[in-house]
Amino acid sequence: MANTNLQFKTNYVVSSKIEPFYKGGKVQISKDEKYIFCTCGSRVNVLEISTGKIVHSVEHDDQEDITSFTLSCDDELLVTASRALLLKQWDWRQAQCTRSWRAIHTVPVASMTFDSTSTLLATGGCDGTIKLWDVVKQYCTHNLKGSSGVVHLVQFHPDISRLQLFSSSLDCGIRLWDLRSSQCVCVLQSHYSAVTSLSFSPDGGTMVSSGRDKICTVWDLKTRKATRTVPVYEAVEGVVLLPENEDFSQIGVKSKALHFITAGSKGVLRVWEASTTRCVYTQTLPSTLTSVSEEEEEEEKDDDPRSLTYLLHLPASSRLAAVTAEHNILLYQLPGLTTQQQFVGYNDEVLDVKFLGKGDSHIVVATNSSQLKVFELLTNSCQILYGHTDTVLSLDVFKKGFLFASCAKDRSVRVWQMDSDSGQVHCVAQGSSHANAVGSITCSRMKASFIVSGSQDCTVKVWDLPADLSTTGPDIHQLTARATEKAHEKDVNSVAVSPNDKLLASGSQDRTAKLWSLAGEGNVGLLGVFRGHRRGVWAVCFSPVDQVLATSSADGTTKLWSLQDFSCLKTFEGHDASVLKVIFVSRGTQLLTSGSDGLVKLWTIKTNECVKTLDAHQDKVWGLHATRRDDKMVTGSADSNITVWVDVTEVELAEEQAKQEDQILKQQELSNLLHEKKYLKALGLAISLDQPHTVLNVIKAIRQGEDSCELLEKTVLKLRQDQKESILRYCVVWNTNARNCQDAQAVLQVLLTHLPPEELLQYQGARTHFEGLIPYTERHMQRIGHLLQASMFLNYMWQKMRVAGGPSR
Repeated sequence: MANTNLQFKTNYVVSSKIEPFYKGGKVQISKDEKYIFCTCGSRVNVLEISTGKIVHSVEHDDQEDITSFTLSCDDELLVTASRALLLKQWDWRQAQCTRSWRAIHTVPVASMTFDSTSTLLATGGCDGTIKLWDVVKQYCTHNLKGSSGVVHLVQFHPDISRLQLFSSSLDCGIRLWDLRSSQCVCVLQSHYSAVTSLSFSPDGGTMVSSGRDKICTVWDLKTRKATRTVPVYEAVEGVVLLPENEDFSQIGVKSKALHFITAGSKGVLRVWEASTTRCVYTQTLPSTLTSVSEEEEEEEKDDDPRSLTYLLHLPASSRLAAVTAEHNILLYQLPGLTTQQQFVGYNDEVLDVKFLGKGDSHIVVATNSSQLKVFELLTNSCQILYGHTDTVLSLDVFKKGFLFASCAKDRSVRVWQMDSDSGQVHCVAQGSSHANAVGSITCSRMKASFIVSGSQDCTVKVWDLPADLSTTGPDIHQLTARATEKAHEKDVNSVAVSPNDKLLASGSQDRTAKLWSLAGEGNVGLLGVFRGHRRGVWAVCFSPVDQVLATSSADGTTKLWSLQDFSCLKTFEGHDASVLKVIFVSRGTQLLTSGSDGLVKLWTIKTNECVKTLDAHQDKVWGLHATRRDDKMVTGSADSNITVWVDVTEVELAEEQAKQEDQILKQQELSNLLHEKKYLKALGLAISLDQPHTVLNVIKAIRQGEDSCELLEKTVLKLRQDQKESILRYCVVWNTNARNCQDAQAVLQVLLTHLPPEELLQYQGARTHFEGLIPYTERHMQRIGHLLQASMFLNYMWQKMRVAGGPSR
């Protein structure tokens, strides 16, 4: 039986957003280890590690991209360099630029760093020069020439008393500059490719350099010679020396000798012993669960999205931060290298998004990537799920919210399970027998018994799930398709299972949607075809309560179809472009649609009316999903933003009701005050309600009594200045009407005779009000003049008249 208390939704507001904050480039961590600084186009974003939220952001006024930045060692100064060759110094906590000066470089600055005292700033340019700046006295102290090509690395020796600067450019050597003489003292030659990072021992006597030539070199800085060259068999992007006096036996450190950690193209952290050039520990990553031969794996690794681009040491909390080529920032805890936090800097296109977990506390996101991302909505911390080998295209979640399915361009489907206690997600089943990319997937609605996939090979497949999905060890269940059906002439864009698990709907690029029976054993049987869309069908969705199907299409319309006779019941038009997703809300009485125009629309089915249009995205909104409680929804767009919306219908309704109740109470109070002849309070209350007509009634009531002029004078002059401003504004309106002009003029007389002109001109909009008063006042004067003339004439006529036939005087 339908619930009569069903409340139609009228509005959603944004409750939280997951936005891109890092799109490649430099990453730096503050000395207090609370913030991550990273570049995102023309901004430097400051991410708070504990909450995962962007707390500060600085941006150049000219919208030019930032080429490099650095934070001083005392965490006070942030200096940025842009393509416009400007250097800006920021108070980053207030996001205020405190100083700006032109870099004397002729081309953009590629690298920059502060010394340990936070007074000297070194900038390396693409013109092969290095400039040093005294940021306290604000002048350029050195101009170091001699490097060839882009200076992509500058670093001060940690012992500032030595006044040494290290730099590296395209010639692959490491230049050592003596700042006392401004000379290059020597060039440390060992690498045959770009030098990517330098790491110093605490005493400053030893340095390790890493390069893309797949080696790391240990240098003795006293003799300025290479003491050891360690082949690491991968392009190394970052190297960190391990502290000597700590126990790192968990990661293979058995002796007190020099050990260092490398990060590079293979995407794993490795620990090396310098003296023996041995790798003593290799981090294990979640495997992709695919059987590739070793040689293939080597070839693949070169452009692996997992490859690491930066490695940073957080000594105070004994952690490491690694940055991946996919713009993810991973925090590991030493000494065991356990994953502590993961932040996703840039999602690229968001292709699908679904709520997940107990009370819909998480969301799972498919982006333009082979990895899935599971975000905890409270902290924005993320789990990255490896498994698919090509872009994940679609997701669906089972009823209880702990099990979900994904499909991808790698022609496979996977089922994932979330641990209800720890929140950890792992793959439990996989199936792959499609001949082309799998573009859509849907789960059984009653219990987790099967999934259905639709592919670009024009087929739909039904996959039965094992009763027990728990897995032990690395083995996962292999799924086989129970039924395969060539469903359409073109790509299958969407599939959906009915609430009772007996029907299947599919929507295709061939402009049709079809209804299939899942009740029989083996094959799926065609029940009927929904024809009427003029372009491809992007999404299909069953109503949770009625025997209707909703479809959305590239022709800009959403249609409702009867499951009995396959006729079109309603058409919803309003999107300017393709409608990419449609879902039912409010127990099947309303629809939410999202389009490639970046809009989300809320429709009431009964009236065909678009109740609300929500605009928060700049590009196609591919992902749209509502919580099981129907109080929130999430949208994911090609603009890389994920937005969580909360239903505020009840809140807005309660506010409106409270406002109306308040109005009624004030109206009652007002009539009581008028009855008691408390005119001052009545006037103040009417003005606070912003009701000019009520104010006019109060003025009329005052003017009807005895000594009306004095009473009006006393009442008006006792008003506050803001109330006098309002009454002057009302007078302008009243003065336009001949019926109310006398009341307006009476109030104006009080104001003009008792308030000095200087005070009146201070009132907001006073000049405009007086300009509006003059023409109407002149017109009223003319009318009174005519009236006087006419009455004089009438009086004269009366005096001279005599009754016809009466006695003459």
